[in-house]
Amino acid sequence: MNKNTIVIADDHPLLLKGLNDFLIEKKYNIIGSASDGQKAFDLIEKLNPDIAILDIQMPFLSGIEIAKKCNEKNLKTKIILMTFHKEASLYFEAKELHIYGYLLKDFAIEEIENCIASVLQKKPYFSNKIKELLQLNTPKNNDLQSLTPSERKILKYIAKDKTNKEIADVLFISPRTVEKHRSNIIQKLNLEPKTNSLLIWAKENQDKINL
Repeated sequence: MNKNTIVIADDHPLLLKGLNDFLIEKKYNIIGSASDGQKAFDLIEKLNPDIAILDIQMPFLSGIEIAKKCNEKNLKTKIILMTFHKEASLYFEAKELHIYGYLLKDFAIEEIENCIASVLQKKPYFSNKIKELLQLNTPKNNDLQSLTPSERKILKYIAKDKTNKEIADVLFISPRTVEKHRSNIIQKLNLEPKTNSLLIWAKENQDKINL
């Protein structure tokens, strides 16, 4: 049996049992399971598992809320979220919380082992299935080629976590001009106009951006 400890939580009894049985069959060390978010968080606090595999939407506390509480309390458990929902906002929120894994339940059984293996190596695993649905995969060359030299420069600094003011200072332009460039880049790359969507895209595609 794998020595790494895992807690699982889902408010759907059949899905919880199915996941539990599958992971036990694969020799994973399941040390606790919960049917709502509060019980899941209590288990994480009490047992300090290596990994917690959580449904995003549960009574009392959502998977996202549990991840926030773990961050606040500096708990070391690595969070993997699973969901049927395909909203970009949930994906971006998970990214901002530095969650380690994100899976669609439709494909969870075929991806969960690769996800756990990646997370145990401290490598985040965000399902390619959700990236495909949100069009967050490799950029198309014609999308990148549509950017002006100025926009490509700004994209490089965005990937380095630079703020509008910092970028403006480096390029000797106004923060308002940077914001206008950002809006143009988001439009040209067909990104969701969500908080940090451009930052996430730039970081995920850093090696594809030839500046």
